[in-house]
Amino acid sequence: MTQDELKTLVGQAALHYVEAGSIVGVGTGSTVNKFIDALATMKDRIAGAVSSSVASTERLQALGIKVFDATEVDELAVYIDGADEIDNAGYMVKGGGAALTREKIVAAQSRKFVCIVDESKLVQALGNFPLPVEVIPMAAKRIARQFAALGGTANLRLKDGKPLVTDNGQHILDVTGLKVTDPLAFESQVSQWPGVVTVGVFAHQKAHVCLLGTPDGVKTLVF
Repeated sequence: MTQDELKTLVGQAALHYVEAGSIVGVGTGSTVNKFIDALATMKDRIAGAVSSSVASTERLQALGIKVFDATEVDELAVYIDGADEIDNAGYMVKGGGAALTREKIVAAQSRKFVCIVDESKLVQALGNFPLPVEVIPMAAKRIARQFAALGGTANLRLKDGKPLVTDNGQHILDVTGLKVTDPLAFESQVSQWPGVVTVGVFAHQKAHVCLLGTPDGVKTLVF
């Protein structure tokens, strides 16, 4: 199976976790796009969605799914999103699509996080994928120096030769050279640095379930 076919498999499998009549938390990215397409097949059986990005909101609305603002909803039953890396404890690295802050907010608003990925994203330890960190621009250079002190190299993410601007109006540093051996402690530490909006380690908002696309079908990991 191609990676695209694996993404389609897990996107469809995630429908099992969507409760009839509910508002669904929806993430961002190519795998989530497959879930959104699948969700459209049951759009008349749900109340709508809360989205983690402008891109996902536009896709949902184009398919006729009502999108609520997060402030309009107290709690979500489930949040469906992908990951750039996930380990065997359900800890993740996210933010390759630059939506990590809103993803973490919606994840925190949800009772269950269902991560949908192909098997290439399952790792023994987080750190191979560059770690995204959303930062306030005026703090970017100092935060880069703080990562250097930990042994990492932080590069400002660019788009069309200019700093990428997130949906929140901020910039992103992509950090390489780190192995995150204690995701909970690492997330807590970096989150305290002045100027960090969100670090892309999802440990406090870890996955509860991972639907893993493999050539043998979808494997379900429960954490």
